[in-house]
Amino acid sequence: QVQLVESGGGLVQAGGSLRLSCAASGRTFSSYAMGWFRQAPGKEREFVAAISWGGGTTDYADSVKGRFTISRDNAKNTVYLQMNSLKPEDTAVYYCATNHAIATLSSGSWGQGTQVTVSS
Repeated sequence: QVQLVESGGGLVQAGGSLRLSCAASGRTFSSYAMGWFRQAPGKEREFVAAISWGGGTTDYADSVKGRFTISRDNAKNTVYLQMNSLKPEDTAVYYCATNHAIATLSSGSWGQGTQVTVSS
């Protein structure tokens, strides 16, 4: 069973940056796809970004393209989400997820989430 622990959330002004981290343990990290989702108050959880097991393939929601970058360090069992040019609408709880492939992330294992709040 894999365990995922997110960190790096916080309060930032619009236009600022944050870097989220998700540390994985419990199984072979490098063999699995990783992703980030978010859930704002009163809204459903939505996809943000994903990366394949080797890092060669990435995918982003249209709302974050050009502002967010997902990366992974398999030696550290960690995936990152660099968030730049943050907007108030990026405010949400951000969750890390993992599964065998990017397409199946939403049905995989989840972390507990980290809060990101962007003030205007």
